[in-house]
Amino acid sequence: MARLWRPYQIAHKEWYDTVENLRAQNLRASMKRRKFLGILGGAVALPIMARAQPAIPVIGYLGAESAARFASRLEAFRRGLRSTGFDEGRNVTIEYRWAEGRNDRLPALAAELVSRQVSVIVAPGSVPSALAAKAATRTIPIVFEIGADPVAAGLVAGLSRPEDNVTGVTSLNWAIAAKRLQLLHEVAPTAGSFAVLVNPSNPKNAEAVVADLRTAARTLGCDLHVLHASKESDFGEAFSAFGKLGAGGLVIANDASFVTRSEQLAALTLRDRVAAVHQSREFAAAGGLMSYGGSVAESHGQAGAYVGRILKGQKVAELPVVQVTKVEMVVNLKTAKALGLTMPLSLLGRADEVIE
Repeated sequence: MARLWRPYQIAHKEWYDTVENLRAQNLRASMKRRKFLGILGGAVALPIMARAQPAIPVIGYLGAESAARFASRLEAFRRGLRSTGFDEGRNVTIEYRWAEGRNDRLPALAAELVSRQVSVIVAPGSVPSALAAKAATRTIPIVFEIGADPVAAGLVAGLSRPEDNVTGVTSLNWAIAAKRLQLLHEVAPTAGSFAVLVNPSNPKNAEAVVADLRTAARTLGCDLHVLHASKESDFGEAFSAFGKLGAGGLVIANDASFVTRSEQLAALTLRDRVAAVHQSREFAAAGGLMSYGGSVAESHGQAGAYVGRILKGQKVAELPVVQVTKVEMVVNLKTAKALGLTMPLSLLGRADEVIE
């Protein structure tokens, strides 16, 4: 019996070893197949993931002032951006650079944004900001928002078809500087002279405003005095000089540094009993006599919408400079009474808002 069992054991062992060898070979082959399919699957999946998660565009925001001073304008800009489907923090990123009122810092800040290779640069509320952006790049699209004449400022050759990489929005505050003087003349018709406050560090804008007001002053038969303030610390000296002129009122020129310091300027006009007109509603709301200017909400909102259209692929050459036509006049009747002024009923009737 033992002799019969041994051949069976030998045969069975050989069969078992053969089966185990085949199983091991199949296992190794299966592992190789899985590894190959894993590599192949990864190679296929990567392009699909890349297509599913495109890079988020980056907007460069070149502000001449500070974020705090531009808060309401920033919100209007973001609102315009959202109207085109872009929401900061969700599908677009904004890199901010603030010059804190120092125009000499703008070229370096613009160069930083260019080095970051942002998708588009926004230059809000300031001709120097827009010029710094234009000087920094000829390829990255630039959207400005200013209250000056963009052609005279050297930003574009024409309003209807911008050249190169620059377009934007103008609130026409430059075109209505003479109207501000006329409004003051209505309040003080017997005054022999008026004054204008300009920012000498924004020379193109200052020169254009003074030229327009000189023409208007001649038409009205009065003289024009020019006062300068390039920073907030200059305001005291400028108002002190105004007090020695005997002028009937003060026109505060359209300028980013004056717009973002509306409350400080209003306080000074109340302190020194100065009848003044400014472009910004915030000025009248803070105690200034009058404001007359283009709608900030509309102009900054339109700038945001233009940025969104560019991010969607529209060319700058297809986006003519927008001229904001909405102009608002606000009169602070409480301030008028404090200054001993009688506001003409014809002027009050034209006001969009009267603060009492």
